[in-house]
Amino acid sequence: MSTTGETAATQDTQAEAPATTDTTTNRRQGYGAGFLETISTGWAERPDIVPAQRAEAPYAAARREAVSAAFPGRRLIVPAGEPKQRSNDTDYPFRAHSAFSHLTGWASDSEPGSVLVFEPRGDGGHDATLHFRERADRTTAEFYSDASIGEFWIGPRPALAGVAADLGIATAHLDDFSPRDGDLVVGDDAELTRYVSELRLVKDDYEIAQMRLAVDVTANGFDDIVRELPRIIDHPRGERIVEGVFHQRARSDGNTVGYDTIAASGPHACYLHWTRNDGAVVPGDLILIDAGVEVDSLYTADITRTFPVSGTFTEVQRTVYETVREAADAAFAAAQPGVRFRTIHEAAMKVIATRVAEWGFLPVTAEEALDTETGGHQRRYMVHGTSHHLGIDVHDCAQARREMYYDGILEPGMVFTIEPGLYFQIDDLTVPEEYRGIGVRIEDDILMTADGPENLSAGIPRTADEVEAWIARTRA
Repeated sequence: MSTTGETAATQDTQAEAPATTDTTTNRRQGYGAGFLETISTGWAERPDIVPAQRAEAPYAAARREAVSAAFPGRRLIVPAGEPKQRSNDTDYPFRAHSAFSHLTGWASDSEPGSVLVFEPRGDGGHDATLHFRERADRTTAEFYSDASIGEFWIGPRPALAGVAADLGIATAHLDDFSPRDGDLVVGDDAELTRYVSELRLVKDDYEIAQMRLAVDVTANGFDDIVRELPRIIDHPRGERIVEGVFHQRARSDGNTVGYDTIAASGPHACYLHWTRNDGAVVPGDLILIDAGVEVDSLYTADITRTFPVSGTFTEVQRTVYETVREAADAAFAAAQPGVRFRTIHEAAMKVIATRVAEWGFLPVTAEEALDTETGGHQRRYMVHGTSHHLGIDVHDCAQARREMYYDGILEPGMVFTIEPGLYFQIDDLTVPEEYRGIGVRIEDDILMTADGPENLSAGIPRTADEVEAWIARTRA
């Protein structure tokens, strides 16, 4: 039964709906007079529960103050967004716009269609109000007849007073909001959109705690996968089993996955964003798993591990794997407060270029390949970058200016990935046959501190020996 898009007529007194070619009404059943006369009665009183303020509320308030100070005298609008259609009359699960959640603290429990409004004051500051569609009174038809927002269909909606206490912000009904000429709207106004993106470059204490939580749950998801390897191997579409096992952990201990899981076995590991996950997981191959849990606050981990399906690396697989780890370790060592973000990638590239040149895969020397103008030959085997910021989005702060991102300076509180790889396509004639079809990536989530980088995901086995021991433990 569909739970969206099946809106019945609010005052339909027919026993049966008339025939129609409109697919939103041709399945509608009418409401009889007895139903309409009694549906609004016989309900227990619903207590007005005023919750304690959530932990993120003061942090979100500080973020709003920063936005207010940056745009004095301007009316600012930050929409949560609406559900996105999946097919016909079904929608994808709703997830609020990241800037909206960041500035309100309303995360996995936020209401579609909500709007955060910064109303300018005479002193240059703003009064922030969160507008959303409050629960419908049971004397109205909405709660039983509207499948998109009615409580009979989707469950109770929050009350204005409860959300105000929970988030520490003024609230008002969505009907009280109307746009005005001159509004700056996130998503439409480039300057405001850029600012709220750059605001997330340095995480506060609450965000860092949520990142630690997301990494911990993700680590448990990887352990689940390793334990399920026999079942994964036995299934003709074992990659799907990997995806399902991880998704169960993400939904049970978090909100969901932070992005589509990549479960890429054998030659599929050479496709950087392989999400079809319809292949077999065959002993003798490597499997690359790129996955992250999004916790209820919407902060997500982003971790990749590659391991031998049989439990033991071949000599060539180990050589490639340990080269990637060497590149990751070099990038980690280069990531220090005060250096430019791009230094991380440059450090990884130096290792990659050096090793593939030693193996005879390049038509030039490693030094020539590393020339920024005329080189880049090693990128054939690692076309992606080494790092990206991470947080409430898997590719966080994506609207930030280049001088604040790729050319930006690393600061304490920044959270980012380090994820070098080597990928030798199955039909790449520039490498020996024994390398073809091998893809390896190692990805960790890094917190920059005043004392240097901290690998939040270091507890997930990284070295070739650790990975082999990890698999062996589950078979003991």
